[in-house]
Order: sequence, then C-alpha cells, then structure tokens
Amino acid sequence: MQRILIPLLLIVLTTFQGLAQQNQNSITISGKVVDSESGQPLEYATFVLQSAESPDQVTGGITDIDGNFEIETAPGTYNIRVEFISYKTYSKQGQTYNLDTNLGSITLSPDVAQLAEVEVVGEKTTVEVRLDKKIYNIGKDLTTSGATISDALSNVPSVNVDIDGAISLRGNENVRILINGKPSALAGFGSTEALQQLPADAIEKVEVITSPSARYDAEGTAGILNIVLKREKTLGFNGSVNLYGGHPTNGGITANANLRTDKFNFFTTVGYRYREGPGNGFFDTRYFDPRQDAFLDSIAYDRNIEDRDIDRINRGVNLNFGMEYFFSEQSSITGSYFYRTGSDEDLTTNVNDYFLNNDPQVGTTRSELETEKDNTHQISLNYINRLDEDGQVLTADVQFSVDEESQNGYIAEPVRYNNTDNTDIAIPMEETSSLQDQTEYLVQSDYVLPFGEGSQFEAGYRGTFENEVTDYRLLQENANGMLEVNVNQTNVFDFTQNVHALYSQYGSKFGDFNFLLGLRMESTQLKGKIESELTEEELQEEFSFPIDTDFDNNYTGLFPTVNLIYEFTERENVSLGYNRRINRPWSWFLNPFPSRSSRTNIFQGNPNLRPAFSNAFDLGYLKRWDKLTLTSSVYYQRETDAFQRVQEQVFITGPGGSQVEVIRNIPFNLATNDRTGAEVGMLYNPTKWLRLNGSVNFFRFSLDGEFNGVDYSQSNNSWFGRFSSKVELPWKIDWQTNAFYRGASDDIQGRSDGILSIDLAFSKDLLNDNATISLNVQDLLNSRKRSSFTTTDFFEQDSDFQWRQRQLRVSFIYRINEQKKRGRQERQDGGEFEEGQF
Repeated sequence: MQRILIPLLLIVLTTFQGLAQQNQNSITISGKVVDSESGQPLEYATFVLQSAESPDQVTGGITDIDGNFEIETAPGTYNIRVEFISYKTYSKQGQTYNLDTNLGSITLSPDVAQLAEVEVVGEKTTVEVRLDKKIYNIGKDLTTSGATISDALSNVPSVNVDIDGAISLRGNENVRILINGKPSALAGFGSTEALQQLPADAIEKVEVITSPSARYDAEGTAGILNIVLKREKTLGFNGSVNLYGGHPTNGGITANANLRTDKFNFFTTVGYRYREGPGNGFFDTRYFDPRQDAFLDSIAYDRNIEDRDIDRINRGVNLNFGMEYFFSEQSSITGSYFYRTGSDEDLTTNVNDYFLNNDPQVGTTRSELETEKDNTHQISLNYINRLDEDGQVLTADVQFSVDEESQNGYIAEPVRYNNTDNTDIAIPMEETSSLQDQTEYLVQSDYVLPFGEGSQFEAGYRGTFENEVTDYRLLQENANGMLEVNVNQTNVFDFTQNVHALYSQYGSKFGDFNFLLGLRMESTQLKGKIESELTEEELQEEFSFPIDTDFDNNYTGLFPTVNLIYEFTERENVSLGYNRRINRPWSWFLNPFPSRSSRTNIFQGNPNLRPAFSNAFDLGYLKRWDKLTLTSSVYYQRETDAFQRVQEQVFITGPGGSQVEVIRNIPFNLATNDRTGAEVGMLYNPTKWLRLNGSVNFFRFSLDGEFNGVDYSQSNNSWFGRFSSKVELPWKIDWQTNAFYRGASDDIQGRSDGILSIDLAFSKDLLNDNATISLNVQDLLNSRKRSSFTTTDFFEQDSDFQWRQRQLRVSFIYRINEQKKRGRQERQDGGEFEEGQF
C-alpha cells in the first residue's frame, strides 16, 4: 500500500510548489456594489480584474456583507467586470490604475431576460448525450421531495428500482453504482441499502452509462449509474432546509449549506430520518410428495401456506461536510468527511399452516425481531490542477471508508394446534448475532492531455482494496430449554477483494465524426476464508456441494471500449458503442452459510462462484426539436458464466443433529445469457405549463445452461415503461404524476407477473418563492407488489411480496439565498472542468 500512496502524494506535493508569489509593487483598488433599485449592498458580488495587455492574467475578489471590495494588484491597464447572479454584468475596458483607487459605488440592475432563461433551466428535466453516457439533469421532481436517492433513481429513464430496492439498468441488475465518479460508502458496500437512507435532495444529476469508456470501472455488465451530488458553485452563502413527515409514520429533516468565497468553498449536508415501512409476503407451497418436518415430528403434510407481515423502523443521521481551497484559478484541493449512523428494527411475523390432502394439520407463528446498528465513515481528499488553458488536467484522489454493522435476531415459533391431538410439539427458540466490519481504500490519479484540433488523450490508475469480516453466531434452544451454539451454522467469513486498474484512451473529432477508443486492464484478487468448528469434510456434507474454505482467486483481464458518434446537425446524432465488462461475485453471494429469515425458505451463498464476463454493443439515435427531445437505442449483450439463482430441496442440520428440509435459493455460474433490447425516450414541453416525459424499454434474454442434470435453458421477453407529466396550475401550484409498469416475464423456474406503480404530487410556492410546500403519494394504488409462480421437480409455489406499502408525505422546503429557479453559475475561469468532454 505504501508503494502506491507515497509516489502519489509526492506528485501532489510537487505540484503545489508552483504557486506564484505576490508582486511587491502593488496598489489597492476598492469600491462598493449596490442594487440599482433599492440601493442595498450586494454581498458576494464578484469583482474581476483582467490585464488588458495579458488577458490570461486575471485576479479579483468578492464583496463583503456591506457590498465593499478591495483588491491588491500591480499597476497597469485592466478590463474590469462586476457580476452577481440574476443581475446584468457591469464592465469597463482599458482602465489604467497606477495608484490606490476607490471606484465608489457600482450599481447593478436585475437582468429580467436572464431570470426568464434561468426559470426554464431550473425547472426542466434535460438530457445531454456524450460519447459514453447520457446525463439526466433531473430538475425539480416533486414526487421525491423528502424521499431517498433510491426513490429518485426510479424516475430516471432506463433505470428500474424493484420492490426490494434492487437497482437494474435495462432490466439487468448487475449495475455499478458510483458517487461523483468513484466507488463510495455512500452507495453501500456491494448493496444498495445506503441509497434507501440518503435524501434525494442531494442529487444534482444522474449519468446513465450504458457504454462505459475505459476511465470507468469494468465492473457491472449492465453498465454504470453515476450519481453526482450537489455542490454550489455560486459565490456567497446559500442553503436550504427540508422538513417532512407522513403516513405510515415517517419524518425527518435535511439541511444543506454552502459558503463560497474567492479562496474557499465550505459545504455541508446534515439530515435525520425516521421511517416505518410495513411490508408483507405470501407463499403457498404445494409439494408433489408428502413430507415430514423434523420439528413437527409425526405431522405429515403436502402443503404449506406462509403469511408474512413485516414491520420496519429505520432511523438514523447522515452528515457530509467539506471544504475546497483554491490555490489559484487553476488548482484546488477538496477534503470531505461523510458519516452515516442507523438504528433499525425489523419485526417479521410468519404464520405457517400445514395441510395434508387439504386438511389442516398444525400451525405455527414464527416471530423474528432483528435489530441493527450501523456506522459508516468516509474521508476523501481530491486534488485538481488545470495545468494550462488548453484543458490539460491532473487529478489525484485518496479515499478511506469504514463500516461497522451489528445485527441481533430473536426467533420464536410457538405451535398452534389444528386438526391433531399431538400436543408435544415444541419448535426451539433461536438467537442470532452478526458483526460485520468493512473497510475500503481507494487511490486514484487521472491525467488529461488535449492536443491538436479536438483531440484528447487520457490515462490513469485506480486501486481499490476492500475487506469484509462477518462473524455470525446462531444459538438454539436445546431439550433442557437452554440456548446452545449451533456449530453447524456459527462461523466467521473473511472476504477480501483487491483491484488494480490501469487505463488509457484517445478521442478525437473529424468534422461531424467523433470517436473515443480506450483500453483498461484490471487485476483482481478475490480471497475468502471460512472459520468454523466443522471440518472441511463436515462442511462439504452440510452444504451438499463441494466448497473451498480458503480460496484465493486471481483474475487479470483486458477491457476494450469503442465509442463513436456522428452529428448530422447540432440537434441530431447517431452513436455506436462497444465494451467488455466483468461481474464479480460480492460477499453475500459467496458466504455459504444460510440465512434465517424463514425456516422453510432460505438464501445461501456459493464460494465457488466465478466472475462473469460480457461483451455489449449499443446503437443510439438522438433528435432535438424546439419542444421535443427524442432518444432511442438498440443493444445486444452476451454474458458468459452468468449468475442465476436456483431453488433446490435440501436438508440442513438443526438442534440435536436433526435434519430439517428447506427450499434453498442459491446462485451458480449457470448459463450463457444473450440479451437484446431497444428503448425509446421522450421529453416534450408543448407549452410553458405542461411537461411530459416518457420512455419504453423492451428486452429479450436467452439462457443456455444446466445444473445438477437439470436444463434451465429458456428464452424470455419483457418490457417496462414509465411516464411522467408535470402541470403548472393557477396560484403557483404544480401537479406531477409518475407512472411505471413492468411487464410480466418468464424466469428459469417459473413466471413473474407485471407490476404497476403510480406516484402523485402537488406543490405550492410560498414566502416570495423562498419556500415550497408539497404533498406526495408513493404507490397511489398500493400495487407495487411482486407476484410470481415457481415450479420445480418437487414443488410448486405461488408467492406475493410487497417491500413497502403506500406512503403519504408532506414536505416543507425553505431556501436561504437560494432562489428556487436560479441557475448555477460556473467559475470565472471558464467553467468547472468535467472529464470526458468527448
């Protein structure tokens, strides 16, 4: 690790040494900036001095609370400019200053035309197409006010967030989530749970990267979602407070603040949340042959109906603060700290009824109370140096994240007697505990070199080093009523993933033709060690398939990318992309010890999983009219060694060595997966008071593979579509409706029904547009449920599952020096650098 960090820090430190020293022969230019109508001073207005002889030499400052400014500079001839957001710019050319000078009061007038233009930009959802991604500036989404980032993503074209919170891109769940272009604890370690806890108000834009260039991780066969968080670029102080509450009981407060001067940018976000999220499930399992449960002793049954109620309480605090320091107009360093804490409780009640030939035999009520405490810390340091005005840029990043999570479960299952005289049945109580420690280091450096006419070369390195240790303990009640350790399930799983990546890419433009070619090399080390009181032979027997209890797998791969675009006009283009990707199994999929959420239906990981690889092609078309933007694409992907979950009938060891029959859900490298699809999106603004947004995605996938002698090959068609409308009503009331439908689909062992979800929201501006109150309903029809049918050689099952029931929420937002429809002004050096202009 030191061999990587030390050279990187030396690069950063040597770059800092080029700071210019101040001229000893200097003069002072001062003055005051006021509003032309009210005469009130304008705090944080920008005063710029540009050398008339050397326009590259620019200095300046900002006004204080009284509107005063004072700039120290060398004598000479200057062009002066005074700017303030939503005001007309004041400028004078060729002003000579050889002595200290007070310019007196400079008056600025409001720019009515600019305000009208900014109103469109601030409200309208827009899409920007680059060679390797689509950028959705999601505008003001009423339905996600007071909601989470996960809720906001469900309104982004091509993206689907299912009822469990799993995120998919074009119907493929293997999508990589980045925050501000990097892996982050804000997005969770290998899961999306953190996105269900962070406020949607933090999002600036979402980049949908279906054909990632070489600068991005090769992880994620579906592509990448890059969530760009807000950071104010305008000078001065601004902020907002969002207070919300609703039913089922939920509430919270989120505050954002930003202070920008000519040398510093301070930013912070802090929030508290409390949410009750009731859910439910239903499983009707019919066995083809009667069976007996070890716990139910002499009771035979051929059908089990499980009715599940879930009561969740999620509460916690998130905090993000940092500072950016500008060494000069070209270079800056940013340090930030993120903290999230949670204290959650889940009470799951499973009512089980067992039947034989449709006669009730016995019933049980299984109650599991799970408590969870979670603490996440992340420290980030970023350095950027715009080495020249041609766009040559060097960046360096260091990031450290740690997450500590503890879970405790208390399981009891008293028996309810139905059609039986047996009163001796007693299902033992259980207690579980899980301690999980996760750490991640990230080191990254990127270099961009523009040259020639419209050409650019990029190169960089990224190293990510992750470790996760899960200490799991299961205690079960013995015949004496005492809790004892079940050694068959108690274990420690130590998982490490280290990835080194080098990339380079070259892009250029010839007339109306653009291309970006890249190559990325990634070397992956996946290590796992299982510590258990069982021998390796006993583990093999317990899990019913051979496993490696101490594995160390290494993979090195090359991942080429090709992105092409041809512009017919400024408003019409066609694009073509190719990329090779990898899907690495994460720890949850590798840990072979089964879950305990149900006695009859469990999930179990597979340490034998290998990475899956894919090759993908994407052909896109974009056309813009005055009021309509149309995006479309067709795509094809072939994934080898694809992960698929298979349900099997197995026996696991219970207390006293009893064998308990369960349905196991386990992932395997099952198949080759060919996926073909097409999508069309539309942004239409026919009038100022009406905005429409819709998209449809159709896809077909074909699986070819078998497991344990069973052929799971199949072909399946499915689709999903979304529609959103926003209407401006009288009295400054906005009305927004979002609708989503996912079509039915065939699975490898059954079929899933379609899902319809509708969200509704109203908002009204108050207090001179400094505040907004909104009412929104998520899942208006309470129809966001997964219904499916599963069939195997030994059982068939109908199931329904609803992660969260209909939600009603009222939110109140108050903005401080942050007008609702204000645009975002860029830095005076010509705009903030954004990598990947091709």
